[in-house]
Amino acid sequence: MRLRLTGTGLCLVLLLSGCGTGAAASFHPGPAAAGSAGATSTPSASTPPSADPTASAAASPSSRPAPAASAAPAHFGTVAAGAALPAPGQCAAWAKATPFPENKPGNAAANQRAGQHIGTDIFNGDDARANRLIAPRVDGQFTGTTGQILRWVACKWGIDEDIVLAQAAVESWWRQSTRGDFGTDATACPPGHGLGVDGTAGQCPQSYGILQTRYPYMKSGWPGIGDSTAMSADLAYGIWRACFEGYETWLNTVEQGQHYAAGDAWGCVGRWFSGRWHTAAGDTYVAKVRDYLARKVWQQPDFAG
Repeated sequence: MRLRLTGTGLCLVLLLSGCGTGAAASFHPGPAAAGSAGATSTPSASTPPSADPTASAAASPSSRPAPAASAAPAHFGTVAAGAALPAPGQCAAWAKATPFPENKPGNAAANQRAGQHIGTDIFNGDDARANRLIAPRVDGQFTGTTGQILRWVACKWGIDEDIVLAQAAVESWWRQSTRGDFGTDATACPPGHGLGVDGTAGQCPQSYGILQTRYPYMKSGWPGIGDSTAMSADLAYGIWRACFEGYETWLNTVEQGQHYAAGDAWGCVGRWFSGRWHTAAGDTYVAKVRDYLARKVWQQPDFAG
């Protein structure tokens, strides 16, 4: 159980955690409810990864697609705040060009199901650039193996791929079928998932998918976040990019461990869990993601299946 302050009214809310195997209990609300791993190569010549996750930010990421590279990068690194991101289609081609054998056969159907566009609800309260530059880019339009999907989303949103691979392991052990954050409020759960429907008497799950995207705060992402691996990941890292660009200024109006600013890759990973900026809960979560990354758990024999 975790205690949090909402962004408006400072009312207390108790959050009950109940994620599936290997999953973390995720909060990741927007204000209405309320560095980076080392890069080993660049997505393109015009989109260098940030060597320092606290690097200063430009005003906004460019909507200009980065020039195509002649070969798929061996590793997708973090793209600095304000820099041009690779075009989604280019990222799809690069991800497809690199074999990543399937190690989660249970994801087969969800991996072959593309996502959808979202509304403006998810970024309400953020800087207006989030709805202008980030929201239209979220669509979950990719199919492939689980590893290819995660690499595609890392490229698309300019986050080091090892952070993505590790965070997805923490959240769901890479299983799109994972459901979590069970609670007793049926209105916080999506259609078809009422109290008791998902196997827990008197409760229903609020979080879905490989990144445990949370329905009450991301309603326009439904049903894709539950049905499509690409959609769950795409929305999660679209939110990460909005945070990384400095668009979530509401984080400075609620509980925080330090002042929120653009360019802090790991701070935005912690915000996904706690909905707050560098608080103890978020920083503890980051430590777990860093541990999974250091051990590269997705490469271990017991990770498959």
